[in-house]
Amino acid sequence: MMNALERRSTFALSSIFALRMLGLFMIIPVFSVAGQQYAGATPALIGLAVGIYGLTQAILQIPFSLIADRYSRKPLVVFGLLLFALGGAIAAMSDTIYGVIIGRAIAGGGAVSAVVMALLADVTREEQRTKAMAMMGMSIGLSFVIAFSLGPWLTGLVGISGLFWVTTFMGLAAISMLLLVPKVTRHHKNFQQGYLTQLKQVLKMGDLNRLHVSVFSLHLLLTAMFIYVPSQLIESAHIPLHSHGFVYLPLLVISLFFAFPSIILAEKYRKMRGIFLTAIGGIILGLGILIFGFQSKYILITGLGLFFIAFNVMEALLPSWLSKAAPIQSKATAMGVNASSQFLGAFFGGMIGGQLLLLNNTAMGWGILTVLAVIWLLISFGLAQPRYLSSMVFSLPNDQQTDEWTSQLLAIRGIEEVVVMSDQQVAYVKVDKQQMDESARQHLTHLLGKEVAI
Repeated sequence: MMNALERRSTFALSSIFALRMLGLFMIIPVFSVAGQQYAGATPALIGLAVGIYGLTQAILQIPFSLIADRYSRKPLVVFGLLLFALGGAIAAMSDTIYGVIIGRAIAGGGAVSAVVMALLADVTREEQRTKAMAMMGMSIGLSFVIAFSLGPWLTGLVGISGLFWVTTFMGLAAISMLLLVPKVTRHHKNFQQGYLTQLKQVLKMGDLNRLHVSVFSLHLLLTAMFIYVPSQLIESAHIPLHSHGFVYLPLLVISLFFAFPSIILAEKYRKMRGIFLTAIGGIILGLGILIFGFQSKYILITGLGLFFIAFNVMEALLPSWLSKAAPIQSKATAMGVNASSQFLGAFFGGMIGGQLLLLNNTAMGWGILTVLAVIWLLISFGLAQPRYLSSMVFSLPNDQQTDEWTSQLLAIRGIEEVVVMSDQQVAYVKVDKQQMDESARQHLTHLLGKEVAI
């Protein structure tokens, strides 16, 4: 069960994600129409104004994450959120489409998604991380649905420039949530590497690359689906555009009742690989149903429901698995590559979704997306079960220096990382139980001054 510190940190970091995503997503359903009011606006430039945020995010995730593996993560998150808020303000004050493009590019420059996830991994124990990541994934999904419902309504109240000011406010509000997250100091036994060497090490790991392909595919399919499905909800289900949020929100809530048991099963019984592959199968099944039943309101919603369930399971499992598979000293770097893959997936999903609309053959469109999901499944079969570490919580010693104490801990065979939270006077010690022998257990007992059950 998550302790109070983990619950508080998970709430705060999930809120940061949700506030950023809410500000981002509210623009998407309205800008293609509202953006025409700007001087110099053309369809191509309006598209660039929407898409350039994802492009700068994809480019800058890796530099931010490389730095985050060497220095404190919280100041980087603050810097990224300030860029996000600044970009929103520039877009809000712009009269031309070029000003909006510049503002969106600056907002995207705050590419700290991977840093936030790495910080969440720092402040949660291994056994509780999937739950924490699940809550973060749910906050993203919920912000998506709320944004698509609120965006058109808010634009009617405050206009498109007012909507950009709302994104600025959300960026600044997100900074305040960091006050709930403890200050952490990370200690591990791996030597310091050069930035390029560190990135090469991450890119050479086969399972990490399969996880990058997975997040790319997941967000490609999600984005393509949200471009492709609204017209079908209007034409086949006779649900007007302003009411689509009332379709997505119940499906999202229902999916949670299926997703959370799957996540607990994956972590508690160490069935992560099986649940992961089953979730991809669920996405394939949901898309397959849409090939043949998109003209029926209830079959269309059933297919979407299956997709949502599988999507939420994947959103929780992917970052948790990534944090297990990544080298301890390169955790944020691996998450940065993963986040870049996510934004590139969304970018290509938008392109593919637009092309599918031109097909005039809905069944073929869903068939193409299903084939892409099948290819993803075939690639994912190469994944090995992740390594499972355990986390132990110890009070910091009063009679010796913390650095000396952590060095002694890291010298014990099987101890991988020590995360110190000095304000709370506790440390999370990450242990590979399979590596610990009797000598290591005795050494740990002697160091702590008490018997430790491992």
